[in-house]
Amino acid sequence: KYAENMYYFSELALTLNAPESGTAPTDSRRRPDQRLMENGRWDEANAEKQRLEEKQRISRKRREAEAARATEDGTPYDPYKPLWFERKKDPITQELAHVYKGGYWESKEKQDWTLCPDIF
Repeated sequence: KYAENMYYFSELALTLNAPESGTAPTDSRRRPDQRLMENGRWDEANAEKQRLEEKQRISRKRREAEAARATEDGTPYDPYKPLWFERKKDPITQELAHVYKGGYWESKEKQDWTLCPDIF
């Protein structure tokens, strides 16, 4: 409340993290630790942040173990790939960039988020 007076935030800055209905469950605006923090529930936000970080560590370790097993077995391993972006070389700069490959807006229109991982 009154953040624009206390911190001199613009209207845009104040609304950037505002919840929006119908977004993917992986949308960063749905981060439960941020919501708790924004509501002034600092201790709960800290605990939730720790839980999320541990969940991310476990997920990373699982992917690393799967990759190691695949290497040992000589089987192909498909590493994690973003759902709606792919890495491509920029034709001008020759640098790798993430380029939108489609699908998000169709999923949003249908409200079909079955491809989204459970990250929170």
